[in-house]
Amino acid sequence: MYDIEMPSSDLILHRIILEFAHTLHTNDIKIETAILVGVNTPKQTMPIEETLDELEQLVYTSGAVTKKRFIQNLEHPQPKTYVGKGKLEEIKLYVEKNKIDLIIFDDELTPAQVRNIETEIENTKILSRTHLILDIFANNAKTAQAKTQVELAQSIFMLPRLTGMWTHLSKQKGGIGMKGPGEKEIETDRRVLRDKISLLKTRLTEIEKVGFTQRKSRDGVFRCALVGYTNVGKSTIMNLMSRSDVLVENKLFATLDATVRKVVIPNPDGMGDMIPLLLSDTVGFIRKLPTLLIESFKSTLAEAMETDLLIHVVDISNTAFEQQMMSVKEILHEIGAGSKPELIVFNKVDAFHESDDDDFFVGSTGMTIEQFEKSWIAKEIAPAVFISAHNNWNIEKLRATIFEMLSQQKMAR
Repeated sequence: MYDIEMPSSDLILHRIILEFAHTLHTNDIKIETAILVGVNTPKQTMPIEETLDELEQLVYTSGAVTKKRFIQNLEHPQPKTYVGKGKLEEIKLYVEKNKIDLIIFDDELTPAQVRNIETEIENTKILSRTHLILDIFANNAKTAQAKTQVELAQSIFMLPRLTGMWTHLSKQKGGIGMKGPGEKEIETDRRVLRDKISLLKTRLTEIEKVGFTQRKSRDGVFRCALVGYTNVGKSTIMNLMSRSDVLVENKLFATLDATVRKVVIPNPDGMGDMIPLLLSDTVGFIRKLPTLLIESFKSTLAEAMETDLLIHVVDISNTAFEQQMMSVKEILHEIGAGSKPELIVFNKVDAFHESDDDDFFVGSTGMTIEQFEKSWIAKEIAPAVFISAHNNWNIEKLRATIFEMLSQQKMAR
């Protein structure tokens, strides 16, 4: 099966990666079917249906189709099997009857929970939200930096989950020349994976040095970073502002690499002066974004950390836009960019509903833009602009606001 010339450590690592990939993909070319499982607890800040809507969009992005949702109301997830015994039996019967390929849980599962669920439900892949996000990241990584970051995150994720991945891992090695000091195979695999993690971190540090040098050369030029929840229209705005061709797709995490473009903002008064700036499009955030991914992608998010102005893009048509904004703010604080000057851009106003007097209603709030500005936005320190990137509506107002905010910074300097 393996090339006889492959070094033993590489062979072990190759086997680990193959086995992990096998839990995410199938050799069958048919579209995989999935069911979603979530636990509704009193501590949840977001309705369980909305969190599963987002999980279903992740499933769609990964190329599978969702057939059914299973929800259980609990004080907290069960430590052994995440859901209760009765609910697990209900899931098992549905999976066997409908030949479901994937069972996807909305939260992170412990290795013990995965083993216990696999014991009850055989021949079906058990995935968590983190599994799914890692798979999407791996498919969308294009540059050397993004690929290294994803591989590092996958390796860190795999490390505590090696136990039970193969039934032979607990056996002692045997054969001529293989009688060592008693090291079990799983311990060897862990050691090789730790070495791989160390190597990837070193490689990522070298890539970061190049990125730091590039950013250092931009000193003296204003920098703006588009940040926000995934799939809110950041790349579309990037294309409008810079007249570039950044990938735009109605899927989660279509953009992983920080794309930087030079943009010139003219004076809205028609005067001769204008402001050149560097605009970057960063990876989108998401609720329950795994900490290991935040750590791995900190170098990509450096554009946000070192920016002069954060352009926080919000999908105002989403009923959970406030929770999405909170998730973004939490991650920005976590990477050290929480205190940066911020402009909130409420995108997708084309999804508003018009009343008889042609007023726009903001999402599901029932308020017009004017009412919304006086109530909700008044509580925010940051200025806000309403736009439709899809219809190119109010983009000039966006440019004028950016010009004004950067002009104030220029005077302060």
